[in-house]
Amino acid sequence: MKLNYGKTFLLGFGFFGVSVIWSVYNVYVPIFLAKRFGLDPVWIGFFMTLDNIAALLIQPPVGAWSDKLRTPIGRRMPFILIGAPIGAVAFGIIPLAGVLPLFVVCTSSLLLSMALWRTPVVALMPDITPSQFRSQANGVINLMGGLGTIVATLGGAKLYDMNPAYPFWLGSALVVVAALLVFFLVKEPKVYEAAETQPGMFQSLRSVAQDKDKSGLRLLSAIFFWFLGFTAIEAFFSLYAINHLGLRESDGGRLIGQLGLVFVLFALPSGYLGARIGRRLTILAGIVLMSLVMLTIFFLPVATLTLVLTKLPVLGTVPVIGALLMVAGAAWAFININSLPMVVDMTEDSRVGTYTGLYYLFSTLSAIAGPNVNGWIIQLAGKNYNSIMIVAPIFMAVALILMVGVRRGEAKVAQPALAA
Repeated sequence: MKLNYGKTFLLGFGFFGVSVIWSVYNVYVPIFLAKRFGLDPVWIGFFMTLDNIAALLIQPPVGAWSDKLRTPIGRRMPFILIGAPIGAVAFGIIPLAGVLPLFVVCTSSLLLSMALWRTPVVALMPDITPSQFRSQANGVINLMGGLGTIVATLGGAKLYDMNPAYPFWLGSALVVVAALLVFFLVKEPKVYEAAETQPGMFQSLRSVAQDKDKSGLRLLSAIFFWFLGFTAIEAFFSLYAINHLGLRESDGGRLIGQLGLVFVLFALPSGYLGARIGRRLTILAGIVLMSLVMLTIFFLPVATLTLVLTKLPVLGTVPVIGALLMVAGAAWAFININSLPMVVDMTEDSRVGTYTGLYYLFSTLSAIAGPNVNGWIIQLAGKNYNSIMIVAPIFMAVALILMVGVRRGEAKVAQPALAA
């Protein structure tokens, strides 16, 4: 038995579409809020969590619902076919919205529709992948997601310089194409384990909390804290680049693209490393490396961070901070590639969608808290955007402590079929 790379790469197109949308959204929406509507960091942080509040209410129940749904086209596909087109239309209108109420309507519609199909498309991976290959498969899928980030950030930076609407329209087109590719080329399993009698998301959360060794609760809590550190920086990085580093509006996206490129390069190796030395150890190494990078960025002066090291064909100008972000991209791959497989391998296959929903429950709660916490920190620090680089490693340290106590979630050993 081995991993079906062709099918896994095709499934990765769904994550490709999701990544394009979120990368463009996280880089350029804060700029619109600050420049077009004049919002302070506190309000920008709050606005950047509205989507996650909607996702918090939708994604976990949708994951459990998709476990139980039975249709001629599968249990995950209906969510993809409904959510992706609505999200594409709403996303394309965002840069055209000249007044804040219309802007809020567009972004809210986008997030509601994306929340509808994100969990089902991610749950397709364990649906079609045996347990022992899920870290490698998650590496392939995140490779595709990283390619989406590169297209959205590096390509989007060039398009943004031409017209601020162009990155959004590119994202709209790509997410529709990605959803269609998944629908036509990825076939869901025809037979599922019975899920109708299985507990739902809240019952599963209660059982995780009551588990004796607390591995599930520790892992989900660690996910909350490392996303708290990462999404806080992600939400404000474009404004950090403008206000602290003194760069152009498109440069923040270009720097994030450099991080995304290395994330892509390390996506597959991170999956294999997780399978070889263990998912837990790989994640711990990633947390330590990510924390060191953030601390280095905080303490280095702006003149050093913006010092140009080289210029590359795809990446463009690579300053010192770009090189540091590339190291962060490798660290984030170690963490992110192995976390979802750990979560879903704490349960049986019939509840994969439910546990995928739990994964997104904790990561979404973190995405709500992160921009708000850091928006207040920036505001209280006198709009010093560098302050986020010292706070994020504290969250990473908490995640590190929690991960030390995790004892389950490694790949399950395949059981040989018994002869009749």
